[in-house]
Amino acid sequence: MAGRTFGGKLAFGVGITVLLTLLTIITSVTGLALVVSSKDAAIESATANLTGAENLRSTLEARIANYRAFLLKPTAENENLTDNDHTSFRNRLDKLKSALTDAESQRLAAEIAEVDSRHAAATAAVMTERKEHPGADYIDRIVATNDTRVVPIRIELETALTALITRVQTTVAADRDAASSRATQAIVVIIVLGVLTTMSASVVAWRLSRDLKREVGAAVGHIQSSSAELEAAASQQVSGGRDQASAMNEITTTISELLITSRQIAEAAQRVSKIAEETESAARSGDSTIDQTRASISAIRSQVDQIVQHMLALGEKSQQIGLVVDLVSELAEQTNILAINATIEASGAGEWGRRFAVVAEEIRKLADRTAASAKEIRALIEDVRGAVNTTVMATEIGAKAVDAGSRQFDQATSSFREIAHLVSTTNEATREIELSTKQQTTAVEQVNVAVSDTARVSRETEASAVQTKQTAAHLSTLSGDLLELVGTGRH
Repeated sequence: MAGRTFGGKLAFGVGITVLLTLLTIITSVTGLALVVSSKDAAIESATANLTGAENLRSTLEARIANYRAFLLKPTAENENLTDNDHTSFRNRLDKLKSALTDAESQRLAAEIAEVDSRHAAATAAVMTERKEHPGADYIDRIVATNDTRVVPIRIELETALTALITRVQTTVAADRDAASSRATQAIVVIIVLGVLTTMSASVVAWRLSRDLKREVGAAVGHIQSSSAELEAAASQQVSGGRDQASAMNEITTTISELLITSRQIAEAAQRVSKIAEETESAARSGDSTIDQTRASISAIRSQVDQIVQHMLALGEKSQQIGLVVDLVSELAEQTNILAINATIEASGAGEWGRRFAVVAEEIRKLADRTAASAKEIRALIEDVRGAVNTTVMATEIGAKAVDAGSRQFDQATSSFREIAHLVSTTNEATREIELSTKQQTTAVEQVNVAVSDTARVSRETEASAVQTKQTAAHLSTLSGDLLELVGTGRH
């Protein structure tokens, strides 16, 4: 206990007292439970065993009465009553035997069962003889037979039953004495624990009182020295608090100006962020427009390629038509030659030759017209070829221009995307600046509040230092009063 604090000693002493008190309570409850259990067992034993033994006696008496009635009047009713009484007697004997706990009672119950068996056999023989001689003149002989054969066994049965009842009464008395002994032991244990608890509480109180005086005396000495130091420190704290309050006022003014500047920066950063967002939106819109224009140029390039293909196909068809026209022109020349030859041959053929000459002339004229048409078609085909070649060349120039425009649009798209990326980066940086400025403004406001609180605390500290100085003086006076109160007699 030497190294423990006063609180620890107090807790230890109270713990011992509580432990002994709980032990006393538990012992009391346990003892009462044992006493109640013993009393209940004794009462139950007395009620069951004594009642069973007395019931056996009454059943035996009723059985003997019914047996005697049968001897006087051997009717079936009396015989049934005697048999029922014997059956009831044996059932109650078996029930009582199962309830008995000690060996002596069990032995007496077994002895009663054996004697009852002999008594039942003897009464059955007499009852049989009585049924064979139901006349009134035979009663004296039956009574004599009963007295010599049944009565001794009945007396033995009654003696055994009396011995069993006496034994049960002795057992009940022993159980009652044992219960009383347990109750006495429980009372003694409770008294001993109560005395130990009282002595323990007295010792704990004495030790705590002695330790309290010693520790309070030492603590008061420390309080007196500490109060003197506290009074001196309070004087220094008063002067320091005044200087600190003055410095805090200047800091508060500076922080207020810084707070105004931070708010202005935050508002400017917010405006820049808004402008950057609008620029980023416009750049994204331009990028979308360029993408649509590129798609249109791609569609134009596809149409130009299709036109070139169609013109080339048209040139090939023109060449094929030229070949056909050449063939027609050749056929027209040959037809013209044949017509001339036919005309020459027809001139020497007479009347029939003149008619054929007319037909040959018409064929020649048709061949001339065909040759002229073939020349015209050839001229038209040449014109078509020239136009196709010119169109193909113009289309190729347009395709090259479209390719150049597409490359320029790609460059413009890259530029717009780079502008959008730069604007997005600028917007993010502006937002970060705005967020940082807001955080800085919040921090400055918190610092301003903290400085204001610090200034207020400085003023309160100054007032508290004055109060502490007065309290230290009053504490020194109280320490002396406390020493006198605990009875140490030291100052």
